[in-house]
Amino acid sequence: MQFVSTRNTNQKVSFAEAILKPVPKDGGMYVPASEDNLRPWILHLDASSSFSSIAGSLTSALLKDEFSPLISENIAQTAFPFSPELKQLDKNLFVLELFHGPTGSHKDFGVSYLASCLEHILHMEDKKATVLAVTNGETGACIANAFRGKKHLRAVLLYAKDTVRGFQERDVLSQGGNIIPVEVNGSEEDCFQLVRDMYADQNLIEKYNLSLANSLNIGRLLPHSFFYTYAFSRLKKIVHSDIFYAMTPGNYGNLVAGLYSWKFSLPVNGFIATSTPELYDDIQGKCAVSNSHIPLEKRNVSDPVNPSNIERLEEIFAHNPQVIRAMVYPAKVSESETEVAFKELYKNYKTLLDPSTVSAYAAVKKRQDIIYADDGAAVLLSRYHPSFFADQARIWGAEKVKMPEQLVEMQKKQRPEHCIEANKQALEQILKEST
Repeated sequence: MQFVSTRNTNQKVSFAEAILKPVPKDGGMYVPASEDNLRPWILHLDASSSFSSIAGSLTSALLKDEFSPLISENIAQTAFPFSPELKQLDKNLFVLELFHGPTGSHKDFGVSYLASCLEHILHMEDKKATVLAVTNGETGACIANAFRGKKHLRAVLLYAKDTVRGFQERDVLSQGGNIIPVEVNGSEEDCFQLVRDMYADQNLIEKYNLSLANSLNIGRLLPHSFFYTYAFSRLKKIVHSDIFYAMTPGNYGNLVAGLYSWKFSLPVNGFIATSTPELYDDIQGKCAVSNSHIPLEKRNVSDPVNPSNIERLEEIFAHNPQVIRAMVYPAKVSESETEVAFKELYKNYKTLLDPSTVSAYAAVKKRQDIIYADDGAAVLLSRYHPSFFADQARIWGAEKVKMPEQLVEMQKKQRPEHCIEANKQALEQILKEST
């Protein structure tokens, strides 16, 4: 499989180039250049197939021109000592839990896969790379865990003042690790702007071989498509009708990844999403994207530190805009409706879910006519461990959710390796000293 920019489909690049240099020079986002038919692999899988073996099989099928089956399996095995879990609430309702990684976040899957792929590619090319990331702790913890033990990767994590956390002391560069936590004397937005300034300088990108670990990097997004194949491998023997996946869009990464799964021939009938200002029902009750009328060449470049995958969503349906109306079903959900849905889940299923997943359930209730018309099934994507939202759960009348010990440790404040002012020169000096 090769990749092209959303703003230039004529120039194809390899997967290695797309993840090592994740920002196309035209300001777009890398997307798959083809629609590979993976049905033979998908239908072969069943409930006995582990997530890592599913990821290895799909990696081999998608990236066969770059990774052998053995390498693909090794990348997946290294990336995924953890797995999603699919739980059934009733005959037609399921939850796909994506928080069973080391930091309790769905991001663990994408970051770990990206790190495993990058390490293999850099080893083969005898190079090293540096990831720049802004974090308030969660993303930094994902990166620190995924990068641990990698010989060809290092990460510079930028924290706003007094927010440094999410890594272990042994991971820090001065202790023999490959993580460089940097406290910036400023706000999170100051940190964002600092990385934007670095990425606006092509010479610095080349000099320090800079990469990204957020979903602008296709290597972070692509493995999220494996979630849906994993769920299908568990559902195929117990659901004999339509399958819909429900989520809150976030930055649209999981929705895009789900649609990639559909394009790769995964049996799926649609996606239920809570409405946003960018993704909503039009006056005919059909899915619409707010800025799709603006030509790509007239848009700002993709933000390297806080990306939205809405442009990738538009690209999927660029050739046939009507398809989005048959695959994506937005539903407007209010805060009060989310609270009602939370209490219903808690009462009927003794289940505690994070608020975004609860909102997805409220959206499912509003789209019952589509999902259950032919006795279909809905699968809720649960992205975060519910203990992160224990205070909200108590407000809504649930018992206190106990946070696992490893997540408690992740919340503790720690000392940075460096403290700098919010200027490009200070950050570059750290890169220079740590090279």
